[in-house]
Amino acid sequence: MKADVVPGIPASLGQPRHPHALVFTVVGLALVLGFAQGAVTQQNPVTAIDIALEPDATMIQHAKDANARLLKSFPKGFTLDETHHPHVTMLQQFVRTDDLDKVFAAANAILAKQKPTAWTLKAFKYYIPSPPIGLAGIVVEPTEDLHRLQDELIKAVEPYTVKTGTPAAFFSDEDGRDIQKSLIEYVANFVTIAAGKHFNPHVTIGVGTETYLNEMLAEPFESFTFSATGASVYQLGSFGTARKELKALPLMP
Repeated sequence: MKADVVPGIPASLGQPRHPHALVFTVVGLALVLGFAQGAVTQQNPVTAIDIALEPDATMIQHAKDANARLLKSFPKGFTLDETHHPHVTMLQQFVRTDDLDKVFAAANAILAKQKPTAWTLKAFKYYIPSPPIGLAGIVVEPTEDLHRLQDELIKAVEPYTVKTGTPAAFFSDEDGRDIQKSLIEYVANFVTIAAGKHFNPHVTIGVGTETYLNEMLAEPFESFTFSATGASVYQLGSFGTARKELKALPLMP
């Protein structure tokens, strides 16, 4: 953050005897002010998080197979790997970084109570939003269990949320240049546009062109069942991917 401009030397400091001392004093004051403002910035940063269910090997294999197809069609997309985790998003929010431990504890308490590893989840179609180039996903049937879990997570995390954030809140290899404005707006408005009746649970499989995604959508989709093996809180990256695991939340059966 830019330091405040120092117009002169306060009278209480007296006048320096050497002209260089004036420069040093002004610079010193500016640095002090700059450090003070920087400290405030560091104390109140924001992190863009994703509280997600970790799918089992069955879903991961389906997601990676579909991801490989998309990469052949659109090589500029991303590969599902250790820093692009296949996951089922339950909640995305901007939270105060200083409160992350409280977020972890609140989410863990809800997940422990709900026991999602005992649920059988069903994948039944592809999900294709925002053309002409957009994300694709495998859609999961939005059961009452998933809705209840999401509702309780929203309430539990709400005390630690902030309205919005900047690209700095996300995980980025490009100093935030790869963070889409639409992604920031999506996370800021998640509870309104992607929860409740708008909840569309899915596992993101990659990026593709509208033409190719429509071809995938037109293909027969053989539904399958899978389960959650755990849960995690991730720091979001470009395209809303789960880039950095902040906390694993092991779930009991």
